[in-house]
Amino acid sequence: DSASHGFSFKGIKDYLDCYRSGKLTPSQVAKNIIAMLEDSDKSTPPLRAIVQWDQEQIMLMAKASTARYRNKCTLSYLDGIPVCLKEEFKVVPYHHRVGTVYLGTEPETEDATVAKKLREAGAIIIGVSNMHELGTGTTGCNPNRYHKIPRNPYEPNHFTGGSSSGSAAAVAAGLCPVAIGTDGGGSVRIPASFCGVVGLKGTFGRISSHGSLPLSYSTVSVGPICTSVADAAIVYSILAEPDPLYPYGLKQPKATLSDMCAPDLKGLKLGVDWTFFKACDAEVLSICEKAVEHLQSLGASVVEVSLPEMEEVRVAHVICILSEMRDFLQPDFNKHFQEMNLDTRANLALASQFTALDYITANRQRTRSMRFLREIFTTVNCILTPAVASTAPRIYESDLLTGSSDLSLTVRSMRFMQLGNFTGIPGLVVPIGYSTAGLPISFQVMAKWWDEAVLLRIGLKLEQFRYQTKKPSIYYNILS
Repeated sequence: DSASHGFSFKGIKDYLDCYRSGKLTPSQVAKNIIAMLEDSDKSTPPLRAIVQWDQEQIMLMAKASTARYRNKCTLSYLDGIPVCLKEEFKVVPYHHRVGTVYLGTEPETEDATVAKKLREAGAIIIGVSNMHELGTGTTGCNPNRYHKIPRNPYEPNHFTGGSSSGSAAAVAAGLCPVAIGTDGGGSVRIPASFCGVVGLKGTFGRISSHGSLPLSYSTVSVGPICTSVADAAIVYSILAEPDPLYPYGLKQPKATLSDMCAPDLKGLKLGVDWTFFKACDAEVLSICEKAVEHLQSLGASVVEVSLPEMEEVRVAHVICILSEMRDFLQPDFNKHFQEMNLDTRANLALASQFTALDYITANRQRTRSMRFLREIFTTVNCILTPAVASTAPRIYESDLLTGSSDLSLTVRSMRFMQLGNFTGIPGLVVPIGYSTAGLPISFQVMAKWWDEAVLLRIGLKLEQFRYQTKKPSIYYNILS
C-alpha cells in the first residue's frame, strides 16, 4: 500500500476494500462496467479495448461473487476483480478470432488454462480484448471489421502498442485492473509501456499458454498487465504453476515472492550494458538514467556488463518467431490470404523466405546467448534497460483504412524486448514518467530464469521513483 498524490489507478486492493466494507458489491461493479463498455464503444473515437463482451456472462460471475462476499467464503484475492483476456486465448462463450475475421467462426466451448484458473479464483471476466491480427505487429493497428484500432488512453490519436493492444488499453482506461496478454516479441511489455501500466512477461513456460493459438511455440510467454507491481505479483502467484496440458512448464521450480517487500535493495547487483541501454530517444534515456540512480540510492550496486551479439540476437529472434508463425499459419496463408490485413500478409510472406538452415543457425545463436546470460547472471541479479526506445507512435488517417507497416518502428519498439523472448528469461516493465508530449515512458528489469521474485522486488521500488501518475485522457472510474 502506498500513499498517493493526486491521481492513482484503482487496483485490486481498492476493489477488495469496497467489497469487504460493503460500499459496493461485485454485482454493482459489474453494472458499472457494462455501462462503461457501452460508453467506450460509442465514444469518438471508440476505445476498442474490449472487442467481445456479454452482459449476461458478466452479471452471472458477479452475482456468484457477491454471494461469496455475503457468506464470507471468497475464493482468492481475485474474487470479484474484473479481468479481460487477449483474444488469443479461448474464453467461453466468445469467438476465438485471434485478431482475424476468419478464425473462431463458432463460440468457444472450452476455456484456455489461464481463463479456467481466473474463473476458479472468482474473477469476473469482462470479455476478450483487442489484439494485433495474429500477433504479427507491435503497434496494435488492426483495421479489420471485427477489431478496428484500439486507442491509447493517454493520447487517443496514438497507438497502444501490440500485440496485446486491447489488454493494455483496458487496464489504462480503468475498465479492469487486470488483463492477460501473451509476449513473443514484447507483446505484453510494449503495450504496457506505451499505455503507462505494469507488464510482466514470465519465464518461458512459467504460466501455461494451453488454449492460446500456438503462433510461436519457442518464444511466447504469458503474463499479466496491471495497474501496479503488487497487482502483477498477485496475478502471477495465482497463474504461475505447472499445467499437465502444457509440457514446456512442467519442470519449473515453485513460484515464490520471496523478499519482494524488503525495505531496500541492499545486496542486489544490477547489470547495465550502457552502450545497449543508450540506444533510445534522448527523452527516454534521461529519465531511465535517473531511475538507475534511484535504485542505487536504495542500496543496490550497478555493475557494467556486456551483452554480447545483440545484433545477432535481434536477427535470430525474428527468424525463430516468424518461421514458427509461418509454419503454423501455412494453411491460413494459403486459404485466407485475401482476408488478412496487408501487414500480416507482408510479414508472413517475408517469413517464407527463411530456410531450414536459417532456423537451425538462429537456434544455435539461442544456445550461445543463453550461455552468455548464464555467465552474466553469476555476477548480477538482473539486467536493466529502458522498456521501449521511444514513446507511442501517432495514428495516421491511412492506418485506419489499410493498417500500418513501419519496419524501422517495429525494430525500435522490440529492441529491448527480444533478448527475453529469445532466451526465455522473465522481464518486467514499470512506468517511470512521461515525455513532454504527455506519453508514458517505462523501464525494464530482466532476471535469470524463474527469478520473477527479484523483478517484483525491484519493480516495487521503481514505482516509488515516479513522483506522480498522470490521469489518462480516457479513464473510467468503475468504483465511483
